[in-house]
Amino acid sequence: MAITAAQVNELRQKTGAGMMDCKKALTEADGDFDKAIEILRKKGTAVATKRAEKSTNEGMILTKVSDDKISGAIVEVNCETDFVANSDDFQKFAAAVLKGIYETKPATVNELLEKNQDISDKLNDVMGKVGEKIQISRFAIENAPGGMLIDYIHLGSKLGVLVKFDNVSAGKDEFTIIGKDIAMQVAAMKPICVYREEVPKDLIEKEMDIYEELARKEGKPEQILEKIAQGRLNKYYQENCLVEQAFIKDNAKSVGDLLKEFNSKHGTQIKIARFRRFHLGDEQK
Repeated sequence: MAITAAQVNELRQKTGAGMMDCKKALTEADGDFDKAIEILRKKGTAVATKRAEKSTNEGMILTKVSDDKISGAIVEVNCETDFVANSDDFQKFAAAVLKGIYETKPATVNELLEKNQDISDKLNDVMGKVGEKIQISRFAIENAPGGMLIDYIHLGSKLGVLVKFDNVSAGKDEFTIIGKDIAMQVAAMKPICVYREEVPKDLIEKEMDIYEELARKEGKPEQILEKIAQGRLNKYYQENCLVEQAFIKDNAKSVGDLLKEFNSKHGTQIKIARFRRFHLGDEQK
């Protein structure tokens, strides 16, 4: 019988085995799930039934940037316990995943596992060895032609950042230091975007409603509620938009000021294009 992608995915979710292994097992079992699970167990490629129901809140974040700082990747690989996260087997697997993503640039995790049998096999092997569910949760690939990528991994590999800068030409060595500071800023201050224009409209409306209601409860006149709310919204931007945040190494200036100073000194027009901030276990967006 023909095996569908949905069947393969369901078996993978139940067993933690790789996509190709699940497809082969289902084909051999003629679509019988219980028999397919038995086949996978006998081959050592299934960690356990219902393993996918286990939570994977531990793991590590890894980044890689090319020597010329033009291409890079960031990935989150998860497991169930901190004990396994600190194991040599898990860390070697996570490093292999990062390498595979960086070199082959897949669009999705499924594509990575389907087209890179070595990674798929390593996933099955490490799950079988440590007895836990291992999951490649998310990744991002960046390219910065004419610009620069800067990465930062916080101690413990639970938090990682990848920042893309545009128009980096003169003063590259000096800017690498500033870029690292900005990456650390992203890690420490958790901005939601680079510029205030990027804040979603629905979020702005929600914040304005909250601020107006707060002002109303404070007894402020109705005719000035919007003005008060706008002032508080500006404060929200300063706290949550990267270029408006106070610079962590000198709160007398903003991150935007830091860039302006560098651009003025070197005659450049460097901009922060975007950032990726992966914190272990964060809700994916």
